[in-house]
Amino acid sequence: MTSLPVEPLAAEGAALLESGRPLEAVDVLRQAVASGEQTAPDLLVRAYLDSGNWHAAVEWLTPLVEQGHVRFAGRLGVALSELGDRVRAEEVLRLAVSSGELGAANDLGILLRDDGRTAEGVLVLARAAEQGDPLAPANLVALHLEDGDLPAAAEAAERYADPARPDTVLALAEVRAAQARLDEADGLFRQAGELGAIRAHTAYGQFLLTERGDVLGAQREFLEARRHAEPGWAWTMGRFLLDVGRPDDAREFLQVAADGGDRVAAETLAELDGLDPADD
Repeated sequence: MTSLPVEPLAAEGAALLESGRPLEAVDVLRQAVASGEQTAPDLLVRAYLDSGNWHAAVEWLTPLVEQGHVRFAGRLGVALSELGDRVRAEEVLRLAVSSGELGAANDLGILLRDDGRTAEGVLVLARAAEQGDPLAPANLVALHLEDGDLPAAAEAAERYADPARPDTVLALAEVRAAQARLDEADGLFRQAGELGAIRAHTAYGQFLLTERGDVLGAQREFLEARRHAEPGWAWTMGRFLLDVGRPDDAREFLQVAADGGDRVAAETLAELDGLDPADD
């Protein structure tokens, strides 16, 4: 059997992405695309999105979607949304959902929520949850919580809670916290962490900080979030250290977040340096 050809540049770019260095990955993966490495286009899209380079993502993805490559539509919708082009973002995300990209329903639901169309967002996420999208149930619960509809959030959380899908356990923990059932929430946060929910340690740290007043416990969980490379861990830790009066310690984490494309972290660093983020 002939082995598949090795794609060295794509492999290097993937390794940079996994180590949290998307800006470096972009340069490598652009070379990989130019060299015709077949796995490079998807990786380059991820690098653009992970680095927050939304303009480059839109420039790269728009012609692909227009040429009929609808598998890129969901990611194009995310980039357009980040740039504030909400009309085009909704159009492209609906294209992605209608083409079978069920995961795009989550981004569409959030977009609708941000446009003040929460009821539509709930319908989109509820439909995706019923169709088996693994992310939709937790996002549906979060949407209800953000809308202040605790009974609906509880109903959805209890309906979809399943240890086989750790994020649903985390969603139920958030609901129990909102219901002031703190001991039960504490146990569910711990269970979600043991099961590997994507943001379990970040969420548990916030719970310990806001509901228990446990600063040391929160710091421990935020460090665990770092160890597990949870989304946004660097910003979370940086913000936490700022809030507890440790700006010098916060800088390291804010810089990591800013280097990863977090605009809020970059603005916060500028403010720490006495600069106006609005000045370029």
